Amino acid sequence: MSIATKRGDGGDTGLSGGVRVRKDNPRVEAYGTIDELISSLGFARSICEDEDLRTKTKQIQKELFKVGSAMATPPESKKQPPEIVDAMVDALTAEVHRIEALEGVLADWSIPGEDPASSAFDVARTICRRAERHAVSLRAQGIELQDNVLRYLNRLSDVLWLFGRLIEHQKGLDAKLRDPAHAGPRWSRAW
Repeated sequence: MSIATKRGDGGDTGLSGGVRVRKDNPRVEAYGTIDELISSLGFARSICEDEDLRTKTKQIQKELFKVGSAMATPPESKKQPPEIVDAMVDALTAEVHRIEALEGVLADWSIPGEDPASSAFDVARTICRRAERHAVSLRAQGIELQDNVLRYLNRLSDVLWLFGRLIEHQKGLDAKLRDPAHAGPRWSRAW
């Protein structure tokens, strides 16, 4: 069997469970963005020097395959979607709290680009936010989606932002957007 099945040559593809749809179907766009995020995280992981972050990133990539599959499985599918469980979201929340508790980690707006690995995590964060917007759009169109898909993606974008800031902190880099002349109340930790 070859990967080149030619079944998609006419512009359609199969959702999980065998349902055929056009390649511009909202579900395809949503899970395709998850695929992009998984690959982006693979690049970030490949250039990250922190072994703990590499391990955590690989685990996130594995979980994202479940998230993508959940997004790709319509109700009429013969296959049940994988369940995105509370424990997956809770683990990300715990990681947010762990990194936020570290003294000196930036908790304000930042400018990506101080380090290749932190920048790669920033790119992954923006892809994650796009995936989240696609998930919201699916729901707005009346397409069924597990609540934890949105919760997971929302929390993951926070974690990815914090991974970037942690790397910069560990390397003694300053990625602050604001300088002392433009100080003010802290904005959102991750947007």
